[in-house]
Amino acid sequence: MTAFGGPQGHMGMMMKTFVEKRRDLSEQELLDFNAFCQLLPGASSTQTLTLIGYKRGRLPLAILTLFIWVLPASVIMGALSFLVASGGRSGFDTGIFRFIQPMAVGFLAYAAFRAFTLVIKNRVARTIMVLAMLLTYIFFKEPFVFPLVILLGGVATNFTEKKASPVVKVPYRPIKWGNLVIFLSLFLLSGVFSELARKQEWEHRKAFNLFENFYRFGSIVFGGGDVLMPMMYEQYVVRPQNERIQRKNPQVVKLDGKDFLTGAGMVRAIPGPVFSIASYTGGLAMSGSGPVDHMLGCAIGMVGIFLPSALLVLFFYPVWHNLHRYNGIYRALKGINASVVGIMVASTIYLTRDMNLSMIPSGSLTGPMNLVVIFGTFFLLMFTRIPAPFVALTCLILGWLI
Repeated sequence: MTAFGGPQGHMGMMMKTFVEKRRDLSEQELLDFNAFCQLLPGASSTQTLTLIGYKRGRLPLAILTLFIWVLPASVIMGALSFLVASGGRSGFDTGIFRFIQPMAVGFLAYAAFRAFTLVIKNRVARTIMVLAMLLTYIFFKEPFVFPLVILLGGVATNFTEKKASPVVKVPYRPIKWGNLVIFLSLFLLSGVFSELARKQEWEHRKAFNLFENFYRFGSIVFGGGDVLMPMMYEQYVVRPQNERIQRKNPQVVKLDGKDFLTGAGMVRAIPGPVFSIASYTGGLAMSGSGPVDHMLGCAIGMVGIFLPSALLVLFFYPVWHNLHRYNGIYRALKGINASVVGIMVASTIYLTRDMNLSMIPSGSLTGPMNLVVIFGTFFLLMFTRIPAPFVALTCLILGWLI
């Protein structure tokens, strides 16, 4: 309910809450989780939190963590779809969220600083961090930049690390092949049933089509919400306008462009994962069939988009964990962690690109206040024990008052 700021802000909150306050895991483990999740498609902050739950209570707590994490944002976005479907799009006042982005910068700067002090110990690590930072900043909107930079960092330290690596005694974890079987089976079956529903014009064909769309998005999207939303826009707004699609598939799922962009803007302001826009999109797509189908669309969106992320992370994590037993992976982790720090620094800088940070008096307090929020968030996290959610609530109150 208070995890504002997107994946960048989430990382800072996880560092403050799970590492420093609760001590559920170490800084090194959190960086390791984050690096691993960046290599997978899907919602990375959701996958990281799922792994934290898995570490503390194995599969039952991982599932419960996932459900609790995605539920508030999905409910909020589902409710928004009801509001927009009833014609209430124009009445939103987003002023309360005006300081959420600078707060996210402060959270990410704090996480990057803590990670820097832990990871960057020598010249090779500094070089990898700087190169990763530059590549990430330049190609920030390209979906494969994050896994590519992480892999390159791991390869680099495998060649540059001179000292013999110690034998790493990591307990072996059995690989749960069932997760991969479920993932691939659902991927195949959703496609088959979606196509059958379209060709045979099933009564509830739209539900089958939507589940296939969202499951496919959750299975292939690298780069988070910045990549997911353009794909959804193409699928539901641009593609249905194509003459060939209109001729071959007149019942294609389609949305009004303004309605979709309303949701794309609001999902940035609410707490929780950006992927919760699927709940909004699914509900809106089925809004014409009554409130029951509307709610079903919201549920399909939530389950379809987050399920593949969970199945993939729970299957591949034991593989990743067991690889730590090998010297090559041990050496690679140093470069991987340095790359993660570079990504965090680049993300911090990138988020300020379109933000007013001017201190020159211009009749507006926006620039100075943004700077106050960024530095205030950073120093509160660094030097006080104030819980991260209270920092987020304070920024919301500031946006409401100013």
